[in-house]
Amino acid sequence: MSTYKKKTLKLLDINSIFLILLMLCIPLLHAQQSSIGSIKRKIVKFERKKPNFDKDTTYINLLNDLATNYRFINSDSLLVLSKEALKLSKQISYTHGETRALNSLGDYFSDKGNGLKAISYLSNALKIADSVQNLKLKLALLNDLGTEYSYTGDYEKALNSYLMGIDIATPLDEKLMLSILNENIAALYAAQKEFPQALEFYKKVKSYNKQLGDEIISAETMGNLGELYSDMGNFEYAMFNINQSISTFEKHGIYDWLAFAYTVKGEIYLNQKKYKWSLYWFDQSNVLHNNLEYDRGRITLLNGLAKAYLGLKIDSLSSKYAHEGFEISKKIQSLEGQKDCAETLYKINKNKEEYPLALSYHEVFQKLSDSLSRDENKKILTLTKTRFNYDQQRHELIDQNEKALAKQRNLINLALVVICVVLAISIPLYFNQKKQKRLYKELQVKTKSLRERETELNEINKTKDKLFSIIGHDLRGPIGALQGILKLFSSGEVAKDEFFGFVPKLKSDVDHILFTLNNLLTWGYAQMSGTATKPKIVSFNKLVENNIKFLSELAATKSIKILNQMPENPMGYFDENHIDIVIRNLISNAIKFTPENGLITINALEEKNTWKIMVKDTGIGMDQKTLKKMFNDNANFTTYGTNNEKGTGLGLTLCKEMVLKNKGEIWVESEAKKGSTFFFTLPKVVKKYKKAG
Repeated sequence: MSTYKKKTLKLLDINSIFLILLMLCIPLLHAQQSSIGSIKRKIVKFERKKPNFDKDTTYINLLNDLATNYRFINSDSLLVLSKEALKLSKQISYTHGETRALNSLGDYFSDKGNGLKAISYLSNALKIADSVQNLKLKLALLNDLGTEYSYTGDYEKALNSYLMGIDIATPLDEKLMLSILNENIAALYAAQKEFPQALEFYKKVKSYNKQLGDEIISAETMGNLGELYSDMGNFEYAMFNINQSISTFEKHGIYDWLAFAYTVKGEIYLNQKKYKWSLYWFDQSNVLHNNLEYDRGRITLLNGLAKAYLGLKIDSLSSKYAHEGFEISKKIQSLEGQKDCAETLYKINKNKEEYPLALSYHEVFQKLSDSLSRDENKKILTLTKTRFNYDQQRHELIDQNEKALAKQRNLINLALVVICVVLAISIPLYFNQKKQKRLYKELQVKTKSLRERETELNEINKTKDKLFSIIGHDLRGPIGALQGILKLFSSGEVAKDEFFGFVPKLKSDVDHILFTLNNLLTWGYAQMSGTATKPKIVSFNKLVENNIKFLSELAATKSIKILNQMPENPMGYFDENHIDIVIRNLISNAIKFTPENGLITINALEEKNTWKIMVKDTGIGMDQKTLKKMFNDNANFTTYGTNNEKGTGLGLTLCKEMVLKNKGEIWVESEAKKGSTFFFTLPKVVKKYKKAG
């Protein structure tokens, strides 16, 4: 089943947000946030400041913004908020708010599979937008109507809506809408396996995307191209496009499109019969879909999971997912979904030798296949005919306009002569002024560059001095001791039995040198060239268990017990390598300052948008003077552990840098002789999605 994700324009009224922020004295930075929590706070503050909010358009705009953000997260909230915005808009004859509320109600019924009701709401919204000449809203509604017509199988009206939108957007040079409309037309052809026509429109889309320079919009296109090439059997192109799109969606946290992209990648592997890899990417998509209300995308995911498990001969799970997809398809009246899931259920029951049940699903599959095949032939003819008729009508209108414009050309020519005279006088003055501005800007840029370079050189010198200081002070001693013992042994001054007595001490020194070098290299690299952060969804338990295992031998030398008290499967969104370094240093630090027979516990507390990780020990603790030096950028000190273990003072510096790079915080609470607890926070995987435009 093809899932080509339809693109829409998400309309948020930034002007209304800006006005209310002026009234409430909220910084402008928050005016650009469209997240649910942000809009909710604005509404609450607005209600407190403006008791008669039902008469205010700004309040209605905020309700519509909140409804839009709830579309794929909580459809019931979308319905309630849209109805309220519609009621208030009618009370004060606010056509803009009424149009947006009707648009959101159309989206709601579209997602529920009620195409007729969705088209009714969207058509009413389009009439209002047309009557008040709100072209931006009209373009978005034509696109949404086209998408809804395509869902109901009326490809003629779908294509007409998209083409009308293109005719409006072209003279306005609305590149974003031109990209969206052309891509949705490409999806119509791709869904009918008319790949050459689809690629023809994708060429236009990529041209517009290049002009827009928006990597998220380009990633959305590459996601759909990934599925197109997969359907064509060109898996190399498919994988290239889908990997590029996934990288962008992960970087920006675009979760609804990321779920779609994971599904497409699973389909690419499925089409190549690489079932285990296919299952891996379907599972990644399923994690995100659990927090989304997007049944159309979920049907393809569930059928993909069923096919992957069928390929792995795990019929029970295959049957479970195919049944779930079949039921959702019936609920939203997706004939294509019912057909694909019925085919999978037929194959499953045939494998299980449950022939009567297999036959019943095969009859459903065959009936839907015959019906859809006839419909698809009609749709292909309809698309061709609609495009031909539309082009013919457009050419007739162009001819009429040409005749009307011919009468105005003489006046235009005269105006051009006047303009040329004015330009002949103005251009020399303009270029002279422009040249002066350019030279001044170049001087400013060079001055700024020199200052930045001077700062960089100073920082590099500080880093160099610190590196040499640590190498000379903390590494030369253990290495020199190791060299001395080996020299005495090789010269025969130390007997073999006596040499073996030094082995535990030598091992401890080598372990210290290795741990110090790892921290030193990581910190040095971060300081000299910067460290790129590559966040992804990661399990904390995995990192904690690996580091407990890694440091267990060190802990055993002091009979220290390390307990993992993390909750079940806490998932965060961060750079795995960075946080691995943080956890390793904090546990190592706890071992260093905990006496023999001590206890170290690692725990996590789930908060609204973050996980708070705690590493607690029963060690010697710290006084207030030492606590003040913790995580101070200008302080670098080292102390000896309970067994005279050495350190470089870099460990906590590294921890702070890595946590901050991953949008977290780090601090410590301690009391002398009562142990210490180090805390740090990291983003968790939250229900924070936004619809792509």
